[in-house]
Amino acid sequence: MSRVKVWYDGGCPLCLREIALMRRLDRRGRITFVDVAADADPSCPIDRAELLARFHAEEDGVIHDGAAAFAAMWRAIPVLRPLGLAARSPGVLRVLEAAYVRFLELRPRLQRLLA
Repeated sequence: MSRVKVWYDGGCPLCLREIALMRRLDRRGRITFVDVAADADPSCPIDRAELLARFHAEEDGVIHDGAAAFAAMWRAIPVLRPLGLAARSPGVLRVLEAAYVRFLELRPRLQRLLA
């Protein structure tokens, strides 16, 4: 399994909960988590505003966003690896991406509920 770098919005209560769960599941320490809200990552070629607007991950030198980024993160965690591998299928990835886009539409309201 490869190492993965994940950029996340540490100012988002939903994101913090998701990342906390992923940290617990990442028992082998294969994921580097970078809080974009707090840290600048000079190695990241993506604009900070874009990183805050949409989930990004780097796997084997390739930067993924949206559902593909989640799938890359899942592939690094043994218990979630089957789901991450399934997401390599274009049909599965399309369904996951549609769900992620819908989540992004609901995210502001969900954040207000958790704040």
